[in-house]
Amino acid sequence: MVGVTVGTAAVAGVGFASPFYGLAFAIGGGVAGGTIALVSQRYGAEAYEELSLVVRSSTLLVLIISIPVSVIFWVFPHELISLLSDNSQAIAYGAEYLKIVGLAVPFAGLNLVGGRALIGADDAYTAMQVRASGALINIALNSVFIFGFGWGVTGAALGTVCSNVAVTLTFVIGITQGRFPGMGRFPIQVTPLGTYVDPATLRSLVSIGAPVGGRNLVWVVAEFPMLGILDMFGESTVAAFVIARRIWGIMNTPGWGFGLAASSLVGQSLGRNDEETAAEYGREIIQFAVATYAVSAVLIAIFADSLVLLFAESAASPEVPIAITLVYAACVAVIFQGIAGASSGALDASGDTRIPFASQTLGMFGGSIPLAYLGATTGLGYWGLYLAFIAETGVPAIINYARFRTGKWKAISKAYRPTTTVEDD
Repeated sequence: MVGVTVGTAAVAGVGFASPFYGLAFAIGGGVAGGTIALVSQRYGAEAYEELSLVVRSSTLLVLIISIPVSVIFWVFPHELISLLSDNSQAIAYGAEYLKIVGLAVPFAGLNLVGGRALIGADDAYTAMQVRASGALINIALNSVFIFGFGWGVTGAALGTVCSNVAVTLTFVIGITQGRFPGMGRFPIQVTPLGTYVDPATLRSLVSIGAPVGGRNLVWVVAEFPMLGILDMFGESTVAAFVIARRIWGIMNTPGWGFGLAASSLVGQSLGRNDEETAAEYGREIIQFAVATYAVSAVLIAIFADSLVLLFAESAASPEVPIAITLVYAACVAVIFQGIAGASSGALDASGDTRIPFASQTLGMFGGSIPLAYLGATTGLGYWGLYLAFIAETGVPAIINYARFRTGKWKAISKAYRPTTTVEDD
């Protein structure tokens, strides 16, 4: 919508703001990674009091971490965007967007915790209903704010903030009351009047969640040098890369599902001390993920031209041909993402989160960034960007799957299992 109404500079500006807003998902996703691991194990063990304590502690932790980030984005948006580009028009749009969208950071973090709590309690459908409703609200508000009121990037940011607030309220009502009108019963009910500060629970959340947050942060941090490198190619390449990453996000949607399914099902089995079933779930989910991603890659490659045009002013826009070839590279890389994501989901459930963090770091800073830089400074050209896509996912795929095959995660999980257990029949 921003590209159609405002133009390439606005798309680039929003792209420059994206890694900063991505901190919301690094922060919230880190805490939520600990949440789903601990909730799934306690749900499998029917240790519901411990489960409630995990949800309350996760809520407190994500607020403590995320609120200062919102304040920084509100006070220093122009200075932050200026770190990535000297394009004054793109900086202005990016700062305008970041200042407003930063208000959504705490709500986005809470939404991740709420969603992971439900998924860990074996109910991905309700979590999907809540998050999908938020997405529809976001689209509707963007249409009104951008096209109706003509607010441009400010309207896009406001749509994101309002939709995140709506999702947060839904999760709060549903989890504390045990149900939400129109969505039926929630799998868990957590009273807000209980202990929030439990040292043992907070330590477990941090020890599991910190590497998950670090893994999420890898891409956020990497976007800064990546966008700087893309700026060397020119504004059209920046816009093309932003478009390709949006389409990549569409392709990667199943990966979130498979990774979370692995975390939930493997975690529940570990909570029942059934390690054999946990391993079986992990293997089958990895196989399913690879097959699904292969089909997705073929379909996206076939319709790449049409998808890219949805993000551009016209077919003659200079970023269009660049974005199309980047999408083709993403179609190859996304198959490796299926292996990496599903494997890390199983490892996350056990608390073995350091290896996926290390693999993502190596793939990005040991492969993707150097290849992109070589593309900008040598005759490698755009092939550097294509190879960067593949290195970003290929390295974690190899390392994460190898770690899962060792079975060491089973022993690590014993440190995080609930004190109350129910043996599996």
